[in-house]
Amino acid sequence: MKQSLDKESVKALVEYRLQHAKTTFAEVDSITESGFYNTAVNRLYYACYYAVIALLVKHNIPAQTHAGVKQMLGLHFVTTKKLNPEYARFYAQMFNNRISGDYDDFITFDLEMIEELIPQAQLFIEVIEKLIEEDI
Repeated sequence: MKQSLDKESVKALVEYRLQHAKTTFAEVDSITESGFYNTAVNRLYYACYYAVIALLVKHNIPAQTHAGVKQMLGLHFVTTKKLNPEYARFYAQMFNNRISGDYDDFITFDLEMIEELIPQAQLFIEVIEKLIEEDI
């Protein structure tokens, strides 16, 4: 974000982004039931992305791109030991899966993969939400 926000605006934006993460995550069940597995991977990634954006906004950490968001998560939360590196690896995996599913030819995800990713994404979002709630 280029402009500085007051505390109330930051709080509102963080809450909005977290709610957006949860709403996006909730979309995955119906998308998966319809057999749109690449779209499910996309929505899982974006649910995680919106949660990370909320965390960065709370700490006034700017990021202009998806790669920048991933980099800032590692720099400000993994290297400082506020976040276990396994969560950053998961986020990087979701980032790569989303890019492959959206842009690479002949990439098809399956139900088994989605069923494995759903609980991991849910846990990731919960961990990020706990980081947001902490006063770190």
